[in-house]
Amino acid sequence: MRARVLVGLAALVAAAACSVDDQQERALGADAAAQIDSEMPLLRDAEINAYVTALGLALARPSDDRGREWRFRVIDAEQVNAFALPGGFVYVNRGLIERAGTAAELAGVLGHEIAHVLLRHSAERIEKAQKTNVGVSVVCALTSICSSDAARVAINVGGAALFARFSRHDEFEADSAAVGIVERAGYDPSGIATMFEKLLQDREQRPDVVAAWFGSHPLEEDRLATVERVIASARGGDGAALRRDDPAFHKAQRRVRELPPSPAPPTPDAR
Repeated sequence: MRARVLVGLAALVAAAACSVDDQQERALGADAAAQIDSEMPLLRDAEINAYVTALGLALARPSDDRGREWRFRVIDAEQVNAFALPGGFVYVNRGLIERAGTAAELAGVLGHEIAHVLLRHSAERIEKAQKTNVGVSVVCALTSICSSDAARVAINVGGAALFARFSRHDEFEADSAAVGIVERAGYDPSGIATMFEKLLQDREQRPDVVAAWFGSHPLEEDRLATVERVIASARGGDGAALRRDDPAFHKAQRRVRELPPSPAPPTPDAR
């Protein structure tokens, strides 16, 4: 997998100029998505995918001023995680859908990943890396997939994958943007904070299940406190009108829980 990803992305990155436009950004994301789709165990349930896509589009479209062609996919992995690729490709593990308690919590996670795309965090990293690196070295700097540890995370838990390792600054920025994205779509942004609280608790009680999340999303108590302040300062009008939950989420969640267990993660390639 690492060899194919490196060859494909290196060609695209090397072909890009010192700035990445919308078309190049989409091409980079599409190429990475094709690799993930061929390597990761995607959930092939039409009802679950329809719900996640509908929710994702409801969140993304009101905040997207570039008319991206968004695509949302569910990975059949029990680990709690989600990640986004340039151009509007968003993935969520089934384990996160099962762990979320409300529609607002799932919306908060999707809103965060959508924010990474809207803020062009991956494209900015490509542009910075191109100033001193070309080809494969750029891809390695962006994705860390040249290290065996990162490859193990990407392949085994299906989450801390390409373009997913953002800086703490990027994470804080995406959190703040997610508050607006979620509110604009009519959902209660407090779901962002309550989901963070669950993940911090799980790190103490079930570290294996959330290892992928913490491997690709720096999350500490200060980040939770910051997003809570953003939510409090952003509240306007009738907050009670914002949606905290809905039957469609719980219907999709029950369907996920009724599925056979996720396939065992493959053994990573030897270095």
